[in-house]
Amino acid sequence: MSFVVSKQQSAYLYQQVVHLISQMAEQGVLRPGEKLPSLRVMAQKLAVSIPTVKQAYQALEAQGKVVAKEKSGYFLQAAQVSHAMPKRSRLSTQPIVVNKQCLIEQVYQAIHQPHVVPLGIANPVAVASTDKALAKLMRRAMNMAGQAMINYGAIDGLPELKRQIVKRYLDMGLVVSPEEIVITNGAQEALAIALQCVTNAGDVVAIESPSYFGVVELIESLGLKAVEVPLCPDDGLWLADLERALNKRDIKACIFSTSINNPLGSYMPDERRAQLVKLLEHHQVTLIEDDVYGDLHFTQQRGKPARYFSTTGNVITCSSFSKTAAPSYRIGWLIAPQVIGPAKRLKRAFSCSSSLMNQWVLADYLACGEYDRHLKLLRKRLLVAKERMMMALRQHLPDFVRVSEPKGGCVLWLDLGAQYDGTKLFHLALSHGISIAPGALFSASDKYRSCIRISYGVLWDQKTEHAIAQLGQLVTQAKK
Repeated sequence: MSFVVSKQQSAYLYQQVVHLISQMAEQGVLRPGEKLPSLRVMAQKLAVSIPTVKQAYQALEAQGKVVAKEKSGYFLQAAQVSHAMPKRSRLSTQPIVVNKQCLIEQVYQAIHQPHVVPLGIANPVAVASTDKALAKLMRRAMNMAGQAMINYGAIDGLPELKRQIVKRYLDMGLVVSPEEIVITNGAQEALAIALQCVTNAGDVVAIESPSYFGVVELIESLGLKAVEVPLCPDDGLWLADLERALNKRDIKACIFSTSINNPLGSYMPDERRAQLVKLLEHHQVTLIEDDVYGDLHFTQQRGKPARYFSTTGNVITCSSFSKTAAPSYRIGWLIAPQVIGPAKRLKRAFSCSSSLMNQWVLADYLACGEYDRHLKLLRKRLLVAKERMMMALRQHLPDFVRVSEPKGGCVLWLDLGAQYDGTKLFHLALSHGISIAPGALFSASDKYRSCIRISYGVLWDQKTEHAIAQLGQLVTQAKK
């Protein structure tokens, strides 16, 4: 391939630039999600004018081959995946008693097996590690605090960390008091505390469908029943279905991903989130919002937490740093002004307090501005990883497989079709050194047996690429 753009050729100069970039993309010199050289740099490289390069980039944008991002430049877009989006499910007709723990245990065992390609675990931080920055801050904290660092912390959390969390919500236009916050061992403990504050065994809880399997397991372990409300693959919960469920059932609480859903990756716009809160407040039903992926959006702006739209305060917000900064630190939080007393008592009963050392380090990480810089890099790398994964899936998967188009997060949802079994594919893949998450995990009932979830929050190398190719071959062996 020649990188020379010449006036001697019959094609216009901008057309030659278009052809050049298209060739670079086809041959892998430029990869999906990668930033193109700036207008000035490309003009200098090709000895053409800046307007010529701009015209070429705009032509590529019109063709859907590149995308322009405000104040960031032009980025190579993945070729449009031919797979259709997953279909929506149906509203549950009856509350469901959950029984999923056995399969969940198998999946967790698979994730932690050595030498397995970990496509089954949602760990976005893998693409932009924070280990060096946090290690530096931990050494500094140990030098400053000394012996105090290894003592127990306050039950409801380190005041400085809570202050930093308050400041982040203030940036979103939401006023939160530190006294309304309880620091927890990850978002899972926050969700467990929230559920136990507002429900009793036997109560009915509305969950989204498909739903994160950690929520499904919580429902089971607490002896609750689930009503599954379908999700739209694009913009989240079907509010009409939720309203029907509220009119038919005595629902005590709803637990929804109000930002980026796991596993679909759908994104609920602010106006729909406001409608959700209004609907639940009308029915006097508590909303427990799971906002762990809120900062990992691919949209122009971060969505506002659901509690921003609340007029009654009947919203409990749960989140954590596990998906954005440090999975092993297990630091999350809940904001629960109306049940803060019971929440603190439950926290004391469950774990007494969360790691003081980890809270201190994260408080410093937020205060110095490194966390926000890391988030920008993490979102950028996750978007590149998503485009790369979708390109590989397009190449290796059968055409009948439906693939989600996430608006953030780190996972893709694949529907293999009614003739195929995601759990069977899980076992086949594991025998070949690949972990995936079978779709049956993400429902309280027996839905999504034809689906799987895979993560693009992994380091991309030849082993990962080979795993995707193998997965494509194994799909045809996973017939029911």
